[in-house]
Amino acid sequence: MQIPTFDRIIVLAFALLVDLIFGEYPSLIHPVVYMGFVGKFFDKKFNQRSKSKVMKFALGSLAEIIEIFSWLLVTLFIYRLIKFNWILKCLFEVFLLKAMFSIRGLYEHVNKCCTEDENELRHTVSMIVSRDTSSLDKAHLYSAAIESLSENTSDSITGPLLYYVLFGLPGAMIYRIVNTYDALFGYRNERYEWFGKFPARFDDVLNLLPARLTAIVISFFDFSKSWEYIKKYGRIKINATYPMSAFAGVLNVGFEKIGYYKFDGKLPDVKDVKRALSLYIKVVSLMIILLFSLLLIVILLLN
Repeated sequence: MQIPTFDRIIVLAFALLVDLIFGEYPSLIHPVVYMGFVGKFFDKKFNQRSKSKVMKFALGSLAEIIEIFSWLLVTLFIYRLIKFNWILKCLFEVFLLKAMFSIRGLYEHVNKCCTEDENELRHTVSMIVSRDTSSLDKAHLYSAAIESLSENTSDSITGPLLYYVLFGLPGAMIYRIVNTYDALFGYRNERYEWFGKFPARFDDVLNLLPARLTAIVISFFDFSKSWEYIKKYGRIKINATYPMSAFAGVLNVGFEKIGYYKFDGKLPDVKDVKRALSLYIKVVSLMIILLFSLLLIVILLLN
Protein backbone atom coordinates (compact mmCIF):
# COMPACT_ATOMS: atom_id res chain seq x y z
CA MET A 1 0.00 0.00 0.00
CA GLN A 2 2.70 2.44 -1.02
CA ILE A 3 3.46 4.60 -4.04
CA PRO A 4 7.08 4.65 -5.27
CA THR A 5 9.28 6.28 -2.67
CA PHE A 6 10.36 9.36 -4.65
CA ASP A 7 6.72 10.11 -5.41
CA ARG A 8 6.11 10.57 -1.69
CA ILE A 9 7.89 13.93 -1.92
CA ILE A 10 5.35 15.01 -4.55
CA VAL A 11 2.45 13.73 -2.44
CA LEU A 12 3.66 15.52 0.68
CA ALA A 13 4.20 18.77 -1.20
CA PHE A 14 0.74 18.71 -2.80
CA ALA A 15 -0.97 17.67 0.45
CA LEU A 16 0.62 20.66 2.19
CA LEU A 17 -0.39 22.92 -0.68
CA VAL A 18 -4.01 21.74 -0.55
CA ASP A 19 -4.12 22.29 3.21
CA LEU A 20 -2.63 25.80 3.04
CA ILE A 21 -4.95 26.88 0.21
CA PHE A 22 -8.23 25.23 1.20
CA GLY A 23 -7.93 24.32 4.89
CA GLU A 24 -10.17 21.56 6.23
CA TYR A 25 -12.31 19.36 4.03
CA PRO A 26 -16.09 19.65 4.41
CA SER A 27 -17.35 17.18 7.00
CA LEU A 28 -19.18 15.18 4.33
CA ILE A 29 -15.92 14.07 2.69
CA HIS A 30 -13.53 14.24 5.65
CA PRO A 31 -12.11 10.79 6.50
CA VAL A 32 -11.39 11.75 10.11
CA VAL A 33 -15.07 12.61 10.63
CA TYR A 34 -15.92 9.05 9.61
CA MET A 35 -13.18 7.67 11.86
CA GLY A 36 -14.99 9.43 14.68
CA PHE A 37 -18.39 8.08 13.59
CA VAL A 38 -17.07 4.52 13.65
CA GLY A 39 -15.50 5.09 17.06
CA LYS A 40 -18.79 6.42 18.46
CA PHE A 41 -20.60 3.40 16.98
CA PHE A 42 -18.27 1.05 18.85
CA ASP A 43 -18.69 3.14 21.99
CA LYS A 44 -22.46 2.75 21.80
CA LYS A 45 -22.36 -0.97 21.05
CA PHE A 46 -19.45 -2.10 23.26
CA ASN A 47 -19.16 0.33 26.16
CA GLN A 48 -22.08 -0.70 28.35
CA ARG A 49 -22.24 0.04 32.07
CA SER A 50 -23.04 -3.58 32.94
CA LYS A 51 -19.71 -4.84 31.60
CA SER A 52 -16.71 -5.46 33.87
CA LYS A 53 -13.58 -3.30 33.82
CA VAL A 54 -11.61 -6.08 32.12
CA MET A 55 -14.28 -6.49 29.46
CA LYS A 56 -14.46 -2.73 28.85
CA PHE A 57 -10.68 -2.60 28.46
CA ALA A 58 -10.73 -5.54 26.03
CA LEU A 59 -13.58 -4.11 23.97
CA GLY A 60 -12.04 -0.64 23.85
CA SER A 61 -8.81 -2.18 22.59
CA LEU A 62 -10.66 -4.36 20.08
CA ALA A 63 -12.66 -1.41 18.73
CA GLU A 64 -9.52 0.57 17.96
CA ILE A 65 -7.74 -2.39 16.38
CA ILE A 66 -10.77 -3.24 14.21
CA GLU A 67 -11.00 0.35 12.98
CA ILE A 68 -7.28 0.54 12.17
CA PHE A 69 -7.38 -2.67 10.11
CA SER A 70 -10.66 -1.70 8.45
CA TRP A 71 -9.27 1.61 7.18
CA LEU A 72 -6.06 -0.02 6.01
CA LEU A 73 -7.96 -2.75 4.16
CA VAL A 74 -10.32 -0.29 2.46
CA THR A 75 -7.36 1.86 1.44
CA LEU A 76 -5.51 -1.19 0.10
CA PHE A 77 -8.59 -2.21 -1.88
CA ILE A 78 -8.80 1.23 -3.52
CA TYR A 79 -5.08 1.11 -4.28
CA ARG A 80 -5.64 -2.21 -6.08
CA LEU A 81 -8.40 -0.69 -8.19
CA ILE A 82 -6.24 2.21 -9.36
CA LYS A 83 -2.82 0.56 -9.31
CA PHE A 84 -2.22 1.04 -13.05
CA ASN A 85 -2.82 4.82 -12.97
CA TRP A 86 0.03 6.78 -11.37
CA ILE A 87 -1.91 10.07 -11.34
CA LEU A 88 -4.93 8.53 -9.59
CA LYS A 89 -2.71 6.86 -7.00
CA CYS A 90 -0.98 10.16 -6.20
CA LEU A 91 -4.26 12.07 -6.07
CA PHE A 92 -5.77 9.46 -3.77
CA GLU A 93 -2.79 9.60 -1.44
CA VAL A 94 -2.78 13.41 -1.45
CA PHE A 95 -6.48 13.38 -0.53
CA LEU A 96 -5.98 10.99 2.38
CA LEU A 97 -2.73 12.47 3.66
CA LYS A 98 -4.12 16.00 3.73
CA ALA A 99 -6.99 14.74 5.91
CA MET A 100 -4.53 13.41 8.47
CA PHE A 101 -3.11 16.83 9.42
CA SER A 102 -4.30 20.41 9.81
CA ILE A 103 -2.10 23.49 9.51
CA ARG A 104 -4.44 26.18 8.21
CA GLY A 105 -7.42 24.85 10.16
CA LEU A 106 -5.56 25.02 13.47
CA TYR A 107 -4.38 28.56 12.72
CA GLU A 108 -7.90 29.69 11.83
CA HIS A 109 -9.45 28.19 14.96
CA VAL A 110 -6.98 29.89 17.29
CA ASN A 111 -7.01 33.13 15.30
CA LYS A 112 -10.71 33.46 16.16
CA CYS A 113 -9.58 33.78 19.79
CA CYS A 114 -7.92 37.13 19.00
CA THR A 115 -10.87 39.06 20.39
CA GLU A 116 -11.58 41.18 23.45
CA ASP A 117 -15.24 40.12 23.46
CA GLU A 118 -15.39 37.70 26.40
CA ASN A 119 -18.54 35.88 25.28
CA GLU A 120 -17.19 35.35 21.79
CA LEU A 121 -13.84 34.30 23.22
CA ARG A 122 -15.47 31.83 25.61
CA HIS A 123 -17.48 30.23 22.82
CA THR A 124 -14.49 30.00 20.48
CA VAL A 125 -12.19 28.48 23.11
CA SER A 126 -14.88 25.96 24.10
CA MET A 127 -14.71 24.67 20.52
CA ILE A 128 -11.00 23.83 20.68
CA VAL A 129 -10.44 22.57 24.25
CA SER A 130 -12.08 19.84 26.31
CA ARG A 131 -12.06 21.73 29.63
CA ASP A 132 -15.13 23.56 30.96
CA THR A 133 -14.76 27.21 29.89
CA SER A 134 -17.98 28.53 31.46
CA SER A 135 -16.30 30.05 34.52
CA LEU A 136 -12.89 30.99 33.10
CA ASP A 137 -11.79 34.61 32.96
CA LYS A 138 -10.23 36.12 29.84
CA ALA A 139 -6.65 35.41 30.89
CA HIS A 140 -7.39 31.71 31.43
CA LEU A 141 -9.30 31.57 28.14
CA TYR A 142 -6.34 33.04 26.27
CA SER A 143 -4.09 30.59 28.11
CA ALA A 144 -6.27 27.65 27.02
CA ALA A 145 -6.18 28.85 23.40
CA ILE A 146 -2.37 29.04 23.29
CA GLU A 147 -2.03 25.74 25.15
CA SER A 148 -4.25 24.11 22.52
CA LEU A 149 -2.23 25.71 19.71
CA SER A 150 1.05 24.40 21.10
CA GLU A 151 -0.22 20.91 21.91
CA ASN A 152 -1.91 20.52 18.53
CA THR A 153 1.21 21.66 16.71
CA SER A 154 2.44 18.22 17.74
CA ASP A 155 -0.82 16.24 17.50
CA SER A 156 -2.21 17.76 14.30
CA ILE A 157 0.97 18.45 12.34
CA THR A 158 4.22 16.88 13.56
CA GLY A 159 2.69 13.52 14.50
CA PRO A 160 0.88 12.58 11.29
CA LEU A 161 3.54 14.06 9.00
CA LEU A 162 6.41 12.43 10.88
CA TYR A 163 4.73 9.02 10.66
CA TYR A 164 4.06 9.60 6.96
CA VAL A 165 7.73 10.36 6.41
CA LEU A 166 8.81 7.25 8.32
CA PHE A 167 6.12 4.72 7.32
CA GLY A 168 4.13 6.20 4.45
CA LEU A 169 0.37 6.66 4.36
CA PRO A 170 -0.36 3.69 6.70
CA GLY A 171 1.76 5.38 9.37
CA ALA A 172 -0.13 8.66 9.09
CA MET A 173 -3.52 6.91 9.08
CA ILE A 174 -2.75 4.76 12.12
CA TYR A 175 -1.51 7.83 13.98
CA ARG A 176 -4.68 9.77 13.17
CA ILE A 177 -7.02 6.93 14.19
CA VAL A 178 -5.17 6.48 17.48
CA ASN A 179 -5.22 10.23 18.13
CA THR A 180 -8.95 10.36 17.31
CA TYR A 181 -9.72 7.53 19.71
CA ASP A 182 -7.75 9.26 22.44
CA ALA A 183 -9.73 12.47 21.84
CA LEU A 184 -13.01 10.53 22.02
CA PHE A 185 -12.32 8.13 24.87
CA GLY A 186 -9.09 9.08 26.64
CA TYR A 187 -10.76 10.39 29.79
CA ARG A 188 -10.49 9.27 33.38
CA ASN A 189 -14.17 9.19 34.21
CA GLU A 190 -16.65 6.45 34.99
CA ARG A 191 -17.59 5.84 31.36
CA TYR A 192 -14.15 5.84 29.74
CA GLU A 193 -11.63 4.96 32.46
CA TRP A 194 -11.37 1.39 31.17
CA PHE A 195 -12.89 1.50 27.69
CA GLY A 196 -10.50 4.32 26.76
CA LYS A 197 -7.41 3.08 28.58
CA PHE A 198 -5.81 1.27 25.64
CA PRO A 199 -6.52 4.15 23.18
CA ALA A 200 -5.04 6.63 25.65
CA ARG A 201 -1.88 4.59 26.28
CA PHE A 202 -1.45 3.83 22.57
CA ASP A 203 -1.68 7.55 21.86
CA ASP A 204 0.92 8.24 24.57
CA VAL A 205 3.36 5.83 22.92
CA LEU A 206 2.89 7.23 19.41
CA ASN A 207 3.33 10.80 20.64
CA LEU A 208 6.56 10.25 22.54
CA LEU A 209 8.68 11.26 19.55
CA PRO A 210 6.45 13.94 17.93
CA ALA A 211 5.94 15.85 21.19
CA ARG A 212 9.65 16.03 21.91
CA LEU A 213 10.59 16.83 18.33
CA THR A 214 8.05 19.67 18.34
CA ALA A 215 9.47 21.02 21.60
CA ILE A 216 12.98 20.96 20.15
CA VAL A 217 11.90 22.86 17.03
CA ILE A 218 10.05 25.44 19.15
CA SER A 219 13.14 25.88 21.28
CA PHE A 220 15.13 27.09 18.26
CA PHE A 221 13.36 30.45 18.66
CA ASP A 222 14.60 31.01 22.24
CA PHE A 223 16.75 28.11 23.33
CA SER A 224 17.55 29.24 26.88
CA LYS A 225 14.07 30.22 28.03
CA SER A 226 12.26 27.35 26.34
CA TRP A 227 14.54 24.73 27.88
CA GLU A 228 14.15 26.37 31.27
CA TYR A 229 10.40 25.80 30.97
CA ILE A 230 10.72 22.34 29.43
CA LYS A 231 12.88 21.19 32.36
CA LYS A 232 10.40 22.62 34.89
CA TYR A 233 7.09 21.62 33.30
CA GLY A 234 7.69 19.15 30.47
CA ARG A 235 7.06 16.08 32.62
CA ILE A 236 3.71 17.20 34.05
CA LYS A 237 2.06 15.23 31.25
CA ILE A 238 3.81 12.43 29.39
CA ASN A 239 3.70 14.34 26.08
CA ALA A 240 1.47 17.42 25.86
CA THR A 241 3.42 19.65 28.23
CA TYR A 242 6.63 19.38 26.21
CA PRO A 243 5.47 21.59 23.31
CA MET A 244 3.33 23.63 25.72
CA SER A 245 6.25 24.46 28.00
CA ALA A 246 8.49 25.26 25.02
CA PHE A 247 5.83 27.64 23.67
CA ALA A 248 5.40 29.30 27.07
CA GLY A 249 9.14 29.74 27.39
CA VAL A 250 9.61 31.35 23.98
CA LEU A 251 6.61 33.64 24.53
CA ASN A 252 7.62 34.31 28.16
CA VAL A 253 4.09 33.79 29.47
CA GLY A 254 2.48 31.56 32.06
CA PHE A 255 -0.15 28.89 31.47
CA GLU A 256 -2.69 27.59 33.93
CA LYS A 257 -5.29 24.85 33.83
CA ILE A 258 -6.95 25.40 37.17
CA GLY A 259 -6.58 22.40 39.47
CA TYR A 260 -4.08 20.64 37.16
CA TYR A 261 -0.98 22.74 36.45
CA LYS A 262 0.40 26.25 36.51
CA PHE A 263 3.44 27.57 34.62
CA ASP A 264 5.25 30.59 36.05
CA GLY A 265 4.69 33.95 34.38
CA LYS A 266 1.98 36.42 33.48
CA LEU A 267 -1.08 34.78 31.99
CA PRO A 268 -1.56 35.67 28.31
CA ASP A 269 -3.60 38.50 26.85
CA VAL A 270 -4.90 38.98 23.30
CA LYS A 271 -1.52 40.31 22.13
CA ASP A 272 0.12 37.10 23.32
CA VAL A 273 -2.32 35.03 21.25
CA LYS A 274 -1.22 36.99 18.18
CA ARG A 275 2.43 36.43 19.15
CA ALA A 276 1.70 32.73 19.59
CA LEU A 277 0.23 32.53 16.08
CA SER A 278 3.30 34.25 14.68
CA LEU A 279 5.53 31.73 16.48
CA TYR A 280 3.31 28.91 15.21
CA ILE A 281 3.94 29.96 11.59
CA LYS A 282 7.70 29.98 12.17
CA VAL A 283 7.67 26.61 13.96
CA VAL A 284 5.53 24.91 11.31
CA SER A 285 7.68 26.33 8.51
CA LEU A 286 10.84 24.97 10.12
CA MET A 287 9.14 21.64 10.88
CA ILE A 288 8.15 21.23 7.22
CA ILE A 289 11.74 21.86 6.11
CA LEU A 290 13.02 19.29 8.60
CA LEU A 291 10.40 16.70 7.58
CA PHE A 292 11.18 17.08 3.88
CA SER A 293 14.87 16.66 4.71
CA LEU A 294 14.11 13.55 6.75
CA LEU A 295 11.93 12.15 3.95
CA LEU A 296 14.75 12.63 1.46
CA ILE A 297 17.10 10.75 3.80
CA VAL A 298 14.56 7.92 4.20
CA ILE A 299 14.11 7.68 0.43
CA LEU A 300 17.87 7.57 -0.21
CA LEU A 301 18.27 4.82 2.39
CA LEU A 302 15.49 2.76 0.81
CA ASN A 303 16.84 3.05 -2.73
